[in-house]
Amino acid sequence: MEALREQWLILISTPIYIIIIGLEILLTNLHKRESYTVKDMAANVYFMLLNGGLDLAFRIVYLAVLQYFFIHAFYHFQNVFLYWSVLLIAEDFLYYWLHRIDHEVRFFWAVHVTHHSSQKLNFSTGFRSSVFQPLYRFIYFIPLALAGFKPIDIVFMYAATQIWGIFVHTELIRKMGWLEYIFVTPSHHRVHHASNPKYLDKNMGMFLIIWDKMFGTFQPELPDEEYQKIHYGLTKQLEKKNPVNIIFHEWNQMRKDVSRSDISFKEKFKYIFGPPGWSHDGSRLTSDQLREQENKLYNFDEEKTAIKNIIEPAV
Repeated sequence: MEALREQWLILISTPIYIIIIGLEILLTNLHKRESYTVKDMAANVYFMLLNGGLDLAFRIVYLAVLQYFFIHAFYHFQNVFLYWSVLLIAEDFLYYWLHRIDHEVRFFWAVHVTHHSSQKLNFSTGFRSSVFQPLYRFIYFIPLALAGFKPIDIVFMYAATQIWGIFVHTELIRKMGWLEYIFVTPSHHRVHHASNPKYLDKNMGMFLIIWDKMFGTFQPELPDEEYQKIHYGLTKQLEKKNPVNIIFHEWNQMRKDVSRSDISFKEKFKYIFGPPGWSHDGSRLTSDQLREQENKLYNFDEEKTAIKNIIEPAV
């Protein structure tokens, strides 16, 4: 019975996905917005199938690992409602850290970058999966097994929260009122997919936005007149957008960086496990450095405007 839960979830959610994607295509076309292209949507489906296939192939391994820790669990829940409530919150908390490390450590960013490679944001972008993530994602959920949660329930809860995670990939829904204070919303997730410096590596949550607010990674979506229009994708867009390059381009660049003969072992290490964009000579910039650079330019423009207003006589 427990093994059928995830299959049931897929059967229920699949027709809903088809309906909402169809509606989004219709509405965006009516408003003459180029939210979808055939090539981009095909790539999203392709990466989803690769990720799903790898997940199924590797499932027997990660379920066995989680089962081992579940057998040695230090606690077992008696109350069913408490069991599922705590599992939802704890799984979402651990996913936040998984997602954050995917963004802040280049080795894992090389996997996750596939999900951020599209310059479009629509419901189908949620299926643009990080292909190799199933090979290590389960490690983050070992504490759940140790806390007395069944491996099959952990997998089910992850799949359930992923449904919400797919629904927030859209530009059609602007703000969601009081829900913005608790849950990850489309507005929050547009920020997450933006390549604008202020928005980089923000809003990492899948279901609850409270983790970002607690740990300093929250950034609200600002009106265009306050900041600038959102641009999706990478800070440096890919020239070759074939599937192989989308998946492996960061690995290839990492290999080139590490193979340099003019850098130290420590610098080689940082090219692998440092933040994405780190470079020994400043030829590339991290998210924090890009933000700092943008802030300096913004402050300079403000100072220049203020001086101009003082010097120029009022008309």
